[in-house]
Amino acid sequence: MSVSRTPARRASVRRVSAVRAALAGGIALSSVVLLSGTAFAHVSVQPQGEAAKGGYATVNIKVPNERDNASTVKLEVNFPLDHPLASVMPQPVPGWKAEVTKSKLDKPLELHGRTINEAVSKVTWTAEGAGIEPGRFQQFPLSLGQLPENADELVLKSVQTYSNKEVVRWIEEQKEGAEEPQNPAPVLKLSAASDDHHGGGAAPSATATASASAGEKDGHDDKAGDKAEKNTASASSSSSSDTTARILGVIGILVGVAGVAFGVLAGRRRSA
Repeated sequence: MSVSRTPARRASVRRVSAVRAALAGGIALSSVVLLSGTAFAHVSVQPQGEAAKGGYATVNIKVPNERDNASTVKLEVNFPLDHPLASVMPQPVPGWKAEVTKSKLDKPLELHGRTINEAVSKVTWTAEGAGIEPGRFQQFPLSLGQLPENADELVLKSVQTYSNKEVVRWIEEQKEGAEEPQNPAPVLKLSAASDDHHGGGAAPSATATASASAGEKDGHDDKAGDKAEKNTASASSSSSSDTTARILGVIGILVGVAGVAFGVLAGRRRSA
């Protein structure tokens, strides 16, 4: 009797080992799926509607928190002065203070019959509360104009600061034909100029343009700003949806692995 039981025990051990290996593989794969949503996340810029050359647009700067032990407490977005923007207006974001920095232009900018001697070079958001906590992201809406007519894109080099004093510089430009850099700079792609040159956002009047150049908030892009506000309000639900989708994907993988393990056991029983 003892001799006949030895092969059975060995077969049982092999079956248990196969199941353990399958489950271990499934757990490893599910971890990759679950973490893949944040492993390649970076600061990016997303237009709300059209961002046409020569027009005006509302965009969202999307900032994910890539750390599990610190919050994002500061963001700096730089604007190229070789393609200057006379008006860059941040929409208020609860819990954050926005500061707009302007610089003198080497070559004055002509806009709606007026001469603009300075342009926005940087917008800085500083958290007044907890900031962007681990596992969350935040959108920072901006009204931009007038977009350049002689460029296909705007590179908005950005600097992200964490509560533990870590600084991540999203400033690397994508080279044609090369792999994406480790810390790519956000890039706003510009579409072909539209007939009305409004680019999805209303162009300001001459009075509004003068106010913008003087640093006042004229609100020339109210409709586009309302749209950005709605998108900002939905940021939390979008984050929750992404997390739910990843969790469901992991559950599906584990169920599939369990099915494979069951099939292995069933096959071995039949062969026995």
